[in-house]
Amino acid sequence: MAFSIYRHLLRPVFFRMDPECVHHMAMDAMQYTSRLLGRIVPEHDPRLARQVFGVRFPNPVGLAAGFDKNAVALAAWQAMGFGFAEVGTITARAQPGNPKPRIFRVPEIEGLINRLGFNNDGADAVAERLRRLEAARLWPRIPVGINLGKSKVTPLNEATGDYLLSFERLRRFGDYFVLNVSSPNTPGLRTLQGREALDELMGAVQERNTDRHPLLVKIAPDLESGAIEEIIALAEGHKLAGIIATNTTLDHSPVPAGRDEQGGLSGSPLRKRATEVVRFITKRTSLPVVAVGGIFSADDALEKLDAGAALIQIYTGLIYQGPGLVRRICDAIVNRLT
Repeated sequence: MAFSIYRHLLRPVFFRMDPECVHHMAMDAMQYTSRLLGRIVPEHDPRLARQVFGVRFPNPVGLAAGFDKNAVALAAWQAMGFGFAEVGTITARAQPGNPKPRIFRVPEIEGLINRLGFNNDGADAVAERLRRLEAARLWPRIPVGINLGKSKVTPLNEATGDYLLSFERLRRFGDYFVLNVSSPNTPGLRTLQGREALDELMGAVQERNTDRHPLLVKIAPDLESGAIEEIIALAEGHKLAGIIATNTTLDHSPVPAGRDEQGGLSGSPLRKRATEVVRFITKRTSLPVVAVGGIFSADDALEKLDAGAALIQIYTGLIYQGPGLVRRICDAIVNRLT
């Protein structure tokens, strides 16, 4: 019923509007109703619960980073039935991101192209928002991940210090943290996936991580096998808690002629490659993998879990399928267990 309402009534209206405008409208609505939403705590079937890198997740379906960049709607994600939510990407400095327009729907392929560029309020502002949420006793009962990125104005050779500043400001609020080195929309960022740069970054953050918060790294789907193996080795060597696979892709070959835009492509076209990367990683390491990319249905989610993922995240699927997607995935997992 909820899916039918979203698909036939709400989505046609939303899809006539500018994508970023719709997003801001939704986020504003969820922020202003946060006190009400905070009282809604769905019951989760206990069979869905997962213990992953020392954190208990009431179900394995999470919100991917990029949706709630500034941590303004944590109560809403809990109310929708998510098992966890990852906020950000958050940078050390507040930044407006790239010029608009910068989000483009491609309905023909159930895709989304974005070149947002880590637009966010900055680590200090987000930390203060989370502090107020905690003080008001509105902290959600689901795990909260914090996704960290590099400020655009920070030179690449100073990237480690930039990540460390964000981590220090936010370290007491996250149930886990993610080093995002794979967005295609910050110039040069993906070079941080290289062995030398990533070795330095992981080592420095883990050295400061005296409370041993679970630390993960988020990688691109466009990496070659050898590069992925190097990242696995570094993650194991620095005792990271896991790997998130994957970010958006620069492979725009599925995009119809005349519809392409610069930026990262997400959605259905990413499903197959993201699953391949998840399977590749899980065959080579015991590190938990959080799978994201092209999850639009219960079957898509089960495919990721069958590939070895410990947890899954959705983003573009939420835009196309609506919030009912979370319940459908959870129901499918439970049905498989019975």
